[in-house]
Amino acid sequence: MTTENLAVVGAQWGDEGKGKVVDLLAPNFSIVARFQGGPNAGHTVVFDGDSHALHHIPSGIFHEGVKSVVGPGALVDPIKILEEIRGLAAQGVPVKDRLRLSDRIHVIMPYHRTLDGAFEARLKDAAIGTTKRGIGPAYSAKMQRRGIRLGDLEHSGDVREILERVLACGLREELELLGEEVFDPEDMARLTAEWWEQLAPYCCNTTALLHEAIAEKKPILFEGAQGSLLDVDHGSFPFVTSSSTVAGGIPAGLGIPPKAVGTVVGVVKAYLTRVGAGPFPTEDHGAIGDRLRDVGHEFGTTTGRPRRCGFFDAVAARYAVRLNGLDALAITKFDVLGGLDKVKIAVSYDVDGERLDYPPSRLASYERLVPVFEEHEGWESSCREFRRMEDLPKAARAYIDRVCELSECSVGLLGVGPDRRETIVPRGSVLEGFGCPATGQ
Repeated sequence: MTTENLAVVGAQWGDEGKGKVVDLLAPNFSIVARFQGGPNAGHTVVFDGDSHALHHIPSGIFHEGVKSVVGPGALVDPIKILEEIRGLAAQGVPVKDRLRLSDRIHVIMPYHRTLDGAFEARLKDAAIGTTKRGIGPAYSAKMQRRGIRLGDLEHSGDVREILERVLACGLREELELLGEEVFDPEDMARLTAEWWEQLAPYCCNTTALLHEAIAEKKPILFEGAQGSLLDVDHGSFPFVTSSSTVAGGIPAGLGIPPKAVGTVVGVVKAYLTRVGAGPFPTEDHGAIGDRLRDVGHEFGTTTGRPRRCGFFDAVAARYAVRLNGLDALAITKFDVLGGLDKVKIAVSYDVDGERLDYPPSRLASYERLVPVFEEHEGWESSCREFRRMEDLPKAARAYIDRVCELSECSVGLLGVGPDRRETIVPRGSVLEGFGCPATGQ
């Protein structure tokens, strides 16, 4: 087992396949730690022919001897996580032994989901396209210092006082203005007491737990949710999530020193998808987009919404590499490209005749943006049977090489199918040092 720490983050607009990568690597670590986001994230893990959808819980939960930690920078919806825990327990997963939730995590309350849905409805055609899981309102309450943390639920009297204060600070008027029912603080406090009774066994000081692991040189795998292009500061604002999704958010979200993060791997699809509204320069609205969606089964893990699809965007990928300081790319769903006559890569953007090598910060620029594509020969095989880079079709290898060259990053792993076994790890990959040996040897 390695003694080094590793971070796995999304390098696109989420849905890149982080769950598969984390699940593959997790047995070589003592802890898998989630540092941001809530049940708006969906990670799918496939093994032994079965597909497992996770939302709150880190993708290391299926492995014996591995603790799954959700840190203070994340959010927890008690109703949803209890459903998730029950589902895993029904599959025989000993969740109580493996899962730890920070007592500092902010709780998504029922009125946060109400507000999220009402805000989206009011925006109509300008809606962000959120999952309506209450993420934005819960993070807003946290920043306004009006949130409720998981550890607070132990004392229903404290929760009632917080709720009364929050209602008096404008929430009552906000709910009434939106035509929504105003909750009774006493009833809500009783509900949170029921949540605490069930969640207390999982709740602890996860910051201290991680500090202890660092001191004892127990390896930690940091798991990101969503993707770098959805980062609240560096993404396509306002069409972003409400947390920091990049590697720089790990120390703050977990309470660890930056130097503890270690190696960072960014997960990208061999093409590109996006759920919800917002800019998507390489989106294909025709037959190619439909084919990628159908062959890639591109429907959201959390919402079931069809994903928008298009060709690989090297401008966005290079931006993510630089934002995160990526040491390698984990390229997933490569099998989906098999059978296309031609494949494209966006190498730059054109805005009013000006060449851009970075994503623009203003939405107005995206509206006038034209991607500059580079076209490559396709290949017939899905490549699912291959376990060595050398065995891939020549055109497929050339495509991977060009993606890495334009992204300014090497390939650490290539996913050629959904199952954890359908993976190629090239010789010399940085992941070899993390207990993931080169395949096909």
